[in-house]
Amino acid sequence: MKFAISLALSAVIATTATIATAGGHSGNPAAKARQAHMQLYQHNLGILGGMAKGEVEYNADTATAAANNLATLSSMSQVGYWTPGTSRDDLGEETRALAAIWSADSTAGAIGGQMAAAATALAAVAGNGQAAIGPALGPVGAACGACHKAYRFSAN
Repeated sequence: MKFAISLALSAVIATTATIATAGGHSGNPAAKARQAHMQLYQHNLGILGGMAKGEVEYNADTATAAANNLATLSSMSQVGYWTPGTSRDDLGEETRALAAIWSADSTAGAIGGQMAAAATALAAVAGNGQAAIGPALGPVGAACGACHKAYRFSAN
């Protein structure tokens, strides 16, 4: 378990560093870092969602690793890349984060806590078979959706 967490953290750091430096001085480093974080969520959710739907063959080790990655990602401090001045209003199309996420009445922190709790619960059961993934994945998706609905720009 500790190895999987270390591996996930190393991947986040490497990905974030690569993305932040790949564009030279173009782009906002905080926005790029949070986008990298979201891409790691998406990758691991894709694995688990595919297994839950039967589109990807269930593998207990792979499911457990993906769920542990989500738990690790959701428990990481993201304070360095969710900074005021990096919303869509500030950076344009470089980001989809809405300025409302930094408002005094923002519920983003609470939603993040729900995500962390749901990801931890998912990690506890992901290795128990395909049937265990779907019900545990639901609350993770609900937390993602709640934050995106309130705080992410959508052209729709």
